Amino acid sequence: MIEKSAIEKKDRLLGVAVPVGALRSAESTGVGEFLDLIDFAGLCAGMGISLIQILPVNDTGYESSPYSALTAFALHPLYIRLKALDEAASFNTAIEELGGQFNRESRFPYDKVLRAKMNLLRQMYNANAAVIEAEARSGVLSRWIEENPWVKTYAVFRRLKESNGEKSWKEWTLYRQVSPGDVRFLWEDPVLKGEHLFWVWLQKALDRQFARAAKAIRNMGLFLEGDIPILMNEDSCDVWSGPDIFRLDLSAGAPPDMYSPGGQNWGFPIYNWECQSQDNFSWWKARLKSASRYYDAYRIDHVLGFFRIWASSRFDDSAALGRYVPYVPVTREDLEKLGFNGERIRWLSQPHIPAGDVWDAVRSNWGGVTSSGEIAAEAGRIFDQALDRIGNEDLWLFKKKIRGEKDLRSLGLRPPAEAALIHFWHDRLFYEYQEGEFFPVWYYRNSRSYNSLSEAERSGLEELLALRKTESEQIWESGGLRFLSVLAESSPMLPCAEDLGAVPDCVPRVLAKLHILGLRVIRWTRRWDHEGQPYVPFSEYPELSVCTPSVHDSSTLREWWDTEADQKTFAGFLGIPSLPRVYNPGTAKIVLKHAAAAASRFRVFQIQDLLHLSQHWYAAEPSQERINIPGTTGAFNWTYRLPATIQELSMDTDLIQAIKELAEAGPEK
Repeated sequence: MIEKSAIEKKDRLLGVAVPVGALRSAESTGVGEFLDLIDFAGLCAGMGISLIQILPVNDTGYESSPYSALTAFALHPLYIRLKALDEAASFNTAIEELGGQFNRESRFPYDKVLRAKMNLLRQMYNANAAVIEAEARSGVLSRWIEENPWVKTYAVFRRLKESNGEKSWKEWTLYRQVSPGDVRFLWEDPVLKGEHLFWVWLQKALDRQFARAAKAIRNMGLFLEGDIPILMNEDSCDVWSGPDIFRLDLSAGAPPDMYSPGGQNWGFPIYNWECQSQDNFSWWKARLKSASRYYDAYRIDHVLGFFRIWASSRFDDSAALGRYVPYVPVTREDLEKLGFNGERIRWLSQPHIPAGDVWDAVRSNWGGVTSSGEIAAEAGRIFDQALDRIGNEDLWLFKKKIRGEKDLRSLGLRPPAEAALIHFWHDRLFYEYQEGEFFPVWYYRNSRSYNSLSEAERSGLEELLALRKTESEQIWESGGLRFLSVLAESSPMLPCAEDLGAVPDCVPRVLAKLHILGLRVIRWTRRWDHEGQPYVPFSEYPELSVCTPSVHDSSTLREWWDTEADQKTFAGFLGIPSLPRVYNPGTAKIVLKHAAAAASRFRVFQIQDLLHLSQHWYAAEPSQERINIPGTTGAFNWTYRLPATIQELSMDTDLIQAIKELAEAGPEK
């Protein structure tokens, strides 16, 4: 058993969550950098904050989402401090000019800053290539490569990706599939050596700076918590070089809910756990070993995925027809025992579309006078390209060549007709994901087939589905316990789980057994099955939990209060019905003080929520203080920056005093 870190011995901690890129200092260049964590930790120590939680910092290339990594091991070049590099001496003017160009931006321009930094890094490397290559043969760099064997594959991948115009490896002409021998051959090619060593040199420099910051944080008596995304981008070094430990035929996501009626399809492959278990999860162990160089604790992103994952076909854009993996399937034999013959099983598992529904979809919302010929032409295209008639019946099935929503979108139909076809595609009770094995679709009770059944038939099906769910939950519990035990036992870091969503009963049992902290987001920690859906009292939060008012994917506490919250209900929950309707430092102090008194071992607040304790740091629009808006893309997401430098924040005595009071808050009785 690996000895656990000092953080596990702490009863209660006050923490702050901040993306590294959000930090500002007099030394950083356009974006927060690893070395900024040192000054930030000094500020935190003076405020009584003991834990700094950051977002993932792995290399994501030119994709700004930190959860879309190109690698599970390499660090992001964005966070390097150029002027701290040994090779930077003759580039100081260029670095200063870069800072002047970007440092005044309210949010950092991700793509521009990264490209500008990479350009200067290339110049630095080229100016010092002879020395660096000598170090790679017999010096410090050579030893670093031996200690970090993943870097060879990463360097080869990054060089190939760059030479292919940053395209996904699935679009490369050569080396779409590689063996360890192929990677070794490319790494050892003397013509390519310089290109590969650039990426190695860069990773060593990043490791040196991040490790320096992590050591400084520990020396101050503080703890650093990292974030380990459960999934990997399909376009990653790890999937490219080790496809056997992934399932590329399925796309991970989340089932439909009130916020996402079509579910969430993240586009990432799921894991082949059976394959990973054959070498006792060596990839995960190596990943945690690498992370433990910097972190005292880590957040397990989407921990539910270690129990079961919602997976969709690669031919679908949404997750409406997803299924849980693993899951005990409903079989053809099960359905036959309930009295369903072949035709009726087809009725349950394949959409049956009346011709009239197709014509209605085609005629709808033309937005003007349209000839009957145009309507007939579009209907004809649907019948010809997407549907097959069932004998002489006025019912149609989708053609076998239609594999999912992407095929339907490729038909080039008008949006209303396309949307209708996709709706028809979803209209089934079961999804037959492989021959003779069925999964109930999320909205199966709304399907045409379910509503055509007799009460006795529905009752029989519901009993069968309840049995399969119970059997599946037993598999989830044993699997989750096995996988998470490996993680917990193979690293000195303290694991903290992000256990949001539709949580099976087995999840909190396993987390408690392994002493893994769960997450309690205040606005969502309610008794949802009780009348009025009351908030859970802070005194009833589990000791093995992290209490937080907001997360990187949500609005800030200020924006939630001003635009989303049922203020009367929440104010009543706090026992202070006179809370101001517009958020201000007084409101922030009251809400955060109650949250800080939660029974949770860790109370971790987003940096924006803490800054609202002072009148100086309010953005004109609360929405501008968000880190990410799920379901959207664009330059806004993941580019939040502090409204002032760390040095300027340290001069705000009111802020420092207010946070000190939070740190001193004892648990509510």
